[in-house]
Amino acid sequence: MYRQVLSASSVSLLLVALLAFRGDNEFVSSFQKINEDVLKNSRAYETLGHAVSTIGHRLTGSVNGAKAEQYAFNLFKKYGYTDVKYQPFEVESWMRDTVTLEVVPNKSDNFRSVPVVALAHSPVQARVNGAIIDVGNGLEEDFEAVKEQIKGNIAMANIGLVNGKPGQKNLHRSEKTALAIQYGATAIITVNQVPGNVLLTGTASVTGSLISIPAVNISKESGEEIRNWIKVDTDLHAIVDMRNVSKKIKARNIIATLPGKTEERIIIGGHLDSWDLATGATDNGLGSFTIMDIARAFKALKLKPKRTIDFVLFMGEEQGLLGSRQVVKELVKNKQIDKVKFMMNLDMTNNVQGMNVGGRDELVPFFQAVGEQIKKVDANFANLVGSRAALHSDHQPFMLEGIPTGAPAGRLAPNVFGCYHADCDNFNLVNREEMTNGVRFSAMLLYALANADALPAKKLDSNKTRDLLVAQGLKKELILGKDWKWNDN
Repeated sequence: MYRQVLSASSVSLLLVALLAFRGDNEFVSSFQKINEDVLKNSRAYETLGHAVSTIGHRLTGSVNGAKAEQYAFNLFKKYGYTDVKYQPFEVESWMRDTVTLEVVPNKSDNFRSVPVVALAHSPVQARVNGAIIDVGNGLEEDFEAVKEQIKGNIAMANIGLVNGKPGQKNLHRSEKTALAIQYGATAIITVNQVPGNVLLTGTASVTGSLISIPAVNISKESGEEIRNWIKVDTDLHAIVDMRNVSKKIKARNIIATLPGKTEERIIIGGHLDSWDLATGATDNGLGSFTIMDIARAFKALKLKPKRTIDFVLFMGEEQGLLGSRQVVKELVKNKQIDKVKFMMNLDMTNNVQGMNVGGRDELVPFFQAVGEQIKKVDANFANLVGSRAALHSDHQPFMLEGIPTGAPAGRLAPNVFGCYHADCDNFNLVNREEMTNGVRFSAMLLYALANADALPAKKLDSNKTRDLLVAQGLKKELILGKDWKWNDN
C-alpha cells in the first residue's frame, strides 16, 4: 500500500480517469448518501456478532458451514434482494480429528509432547518418525542447502520470514509443503511467528487435494524450544501421529444480484467460510459481513447502477479457493466471463483507506480520482492507491482469466492479523468503527466501479495475462500451486 508518484503519462491517465465520471458532484452526492446511511444504519458489526455467537466457526462442509450459508441467504432476502441464489458445488471436505507431536533425542525414551494442530489436507492417517531438519524460512534455497539431509526426515520451517533478506519474498505454507515433498521429506512442522503460544491452521495443499505427508503447526515458543534443544542434541527426532477425515460433501456459494442498466458486471466477493479453531470473526467475517452490509445500503438507498453488481459469498476459500474457482468455471462455461469488468475481493477488509489494483497500473489514476471525491465526503480518507498482485485469495481465479481485480486496502492491528487462521480469531478482535469504515469506503469504491462511464482496465488475453503474472513475480508460486496454465515453464 503506497501513494503513487505521478509521471507525465500518469497525469494524462488521471485526466482520462476523471473524464470517466459524468461529474464530480454526481459522485460526491451519491457518496454522501452512502456515507450517511452506513454511519446511521450499518448492521455489519451486529450481524457478524450475532452470526459468530449463534453459529460459531464456518468450516466448509460442516453443519456450521451450512448454517452460515443459510444465514447469508436469509440476510440478503431480508435486505430486499429478490435475485438471490445458491450455487452448489461438490468438494473434498477435510476435517481434523486427532494429532500429536512428540520430540525425542534419537535412541532415547525422553519424549516431550508439543502442542500442535494439523494443517488442512494432511493425510487421513499417518504416523511418521524422523530426524528434525531445520530449513529456516522454508524457501527453495533453504531446502537446497540441506537437500542431502532432508530426504526421509522431517522438515521444520517458519511460516513467515525470520531475518529475511531485503526484498526477499515469502512462500505460502502450501508452497513450503510442496517443496518439502519435492525434496523427499516425510513430514513438515511449520512454526508460527506470533507470540503467545498461538497455533495456526490453514491448507498445506497447493491443489485442494490431500497431500502425501503430514503437515502441522507449532507455536513460536515451541519452535524456539526445539531449536535450542537441537543445539544440544543434534540428532533430535519427531514423531507425528494424526487422524483426519476427508470425504465428498456439497457446499454453496451465495450470490445476490443488483440489476444494472447494462449486461456488464462488477463482482464484489469474499469468502464466508472459516477455519474451525475459533469463530473466524476477522478471517473472513470482516470481509463477508462487510459485503452484506454494502448490499443492504445499496438496496436501502434504491441505487440503480449502470453495471450489474453481483454480491458473492464464496465457500471453500480456505480449502483451496474452491468456491471462487466454481464461480469462474460457470462463467466460462456459460460464456459470461467477458461481461465481468472487475472483481473486488474483500478478505479481512478493515478500516479501508484506499485500493490495491492487483498489478493493473492503468487503474491507479482511476482510483486516485475516485479517492479525491471520497475525500470531499470525509477528509480523513487517506486515498492510498497501490498496485501489487498476490495469490491465495478469491480474486486469483478471476485474475488468471485476465479480469481486472482489486481489493480495498486498509489496516489491521498486529494482534488481529496474528490471529488469522488461529485459535484466537474471535469477535473481541473486531472494532466497530473500523469495520464501519470498511463498509462505507468500500461501498463508495464499488459505486464508482459500477457507475463510471468507462473503466480504464480491460480483460487481458491469455498472453498478456501471462506477462502480467511474470512481471508481478508470481510464476514460480503458480507453478508450485499447479495453476500455471502456460507451456513455457
